[in-house]
Amino acid sequence: MTGATRQVSAVELDRRTFRRRQTTRSVIIGAVSTVVFAVVVWITIVNTPGWARVQQTFLDPETALAALPRVWDGFLLNLRVLVAAALGVLVLGLAIAAIRTLRGPVFFPLRALAAGYTDLFRGMPLIIVLYLVGFGIPGLRFTEGRIPFEVLGTIALILTYSAYVSEVFRAGIEAVHPSQRLAARSLGLGHGQSLRIVIMPQAIRKVTPALMNDFVAMQKDVGLISVLGAMDAVRAAQIETASAFNFTPYVVAGLLFVLLALPMIRLTDWYSARLRSREQIGSIV
Repeated sequence: MTGATRQVSAVELDRRTFRRRQTTRSVIIGAVSTVVFAVVVWITIVNTPGWARVQQTFLDPETALAALPRVWDGFLLNLRVLVAAALGVLVLGLAIAAIRTLRGPVFFPLRALAAGYTDLFRGMPLIIVLYLVGFGIPGLRFTEGRIPFEVLGTIALILTYSAYVSEVFRAGIEAVHPSQRLAARSLGLGHGQSLRIVIMPQAIRKVTPALMNDFVAMQKDVGLISVLGAMDAVRAAQIETASAFNFTPYVVAGLLFVLLALPMIRLTDWYSARLRSREQIGSIV
């Protein structure tokens, strides 16, 4: 009624009081645990006899500032390789997944080739693939000039991660209920049309968190192209470390990779939570 004063029941007041007590209790417990953790870190790390030496060797600000320009230039190379490799992995991984879903005995050789590809590159360490591609392809002498190391590293990353991504795509395709495919075929769509129009949009939504996690992993592994001699952030940090007799440049390079990965990690967590809340709405206890 207009002008009437809304009365809060005693039960609601008790609920509000309980929520305030729980919030206060959570804040106090969080503060105490943080203090305890800080004390443990101070006792076990900062208060040790060798902490000053470790701080000088790994956390020297002057060495970090001196090494930052060269490490940053190498990090830009890592970014270029990452973008090119990510695009190549998505295209090749999707193609392999589509090949493995082909039906009919006539496509058996293609399915067997795709299965062998994924088994080979999922089982082989990336660093070995880098060596094989980095020193094997130039030995074939496809071109007269020298192939840039970053190009060879990009090829190795695409070969390795497309095997993982193709399995993620295939899992998403198989997770779509068969009734969706049958409904598409009943409407007159062929295999390729039903896969492109009906199956793949649903499959990609299901596997997006897994794809984002693979992208985060590739952000780290892109630093391995330094084993081929590419002047990336890791190789630049190695040169600066040998020059200054200090390991701080490695820490600088590591922090750059962490800063690169953090936005994608947070985005992955947010999207996973959003997808879970949409699919399990009303059922989360």
